[in-house]
Amino acid sequence: PSKTPEGIGNWPVAPRLLEDIYTAADAVVFGDLMITLLKNADRVHAASLAQLVNVIAPIMTEPGGPAWRQTTFYPFSLTARLAKGGTVLEPKLAADAVDTPRFGEVDGVNAVAVRCADGSLAVFAVNRSLDEASEFEIKLPEGAEVASVDARTLHDDDLFAANTLDDQNRVTLHANESAAYDAETGTVRVSLPPVSWNALHIK
Repeated sequence: PSKTPEGIGNWPVAPRLLEDIYTAADAVVFGDLMITLLKNADRVHAASLAQLVNVIAPIMTEPGGPAWRQTTFYPFSLTARLAKGGTVLEPKLAADAVDTPRFGEVDGVNAVAVRCADGSLAVFAVNRSLDEASEFEIKLPEGAEVASVDARTLHDDDLFAANTLDDQNRVTLHANESAAYDAETGTVRVSLPPVSWNALHIK
């Protein structure tokens, strides 16, 4: 069928609707929600993104142009990759509180751990503080042997920064060089920037 301005054959071209642009803050909130889903994996057996491209979606495109990842793509993608087929653990989390206008005091850090399908450990953590970094420590089980720690952080000093057609990689995951393993104490330490989503893969 021939292509017309209205569409192809009898198939109309949909108008541009709900093409929301997501910010760095949106991605951190999204990552925080992923942590909550994992913490309730015994009750939430399936979760999905209803839309994938353009319409309230993690991927954007332009007609005849490029495609790029929105900020929310990154916590979804990395959590799905590391947690798939894994077992959610119940860490004992201790964190300072932050005060919120709507919910009062909440934990400044939210986190969950997953024993990955290959036996490695993934820890997902969000720092909810608007202005202070958090020094995050993970006490590993007795006798754990660690060969490497890969830490990735999503953070931008501008909470409203977004990935756009003109700046497609403004907000992405970056290596967090502060991550370190102390073999003597069996502890992994990492600094979490304010308003950040973080993933640590401990092998």
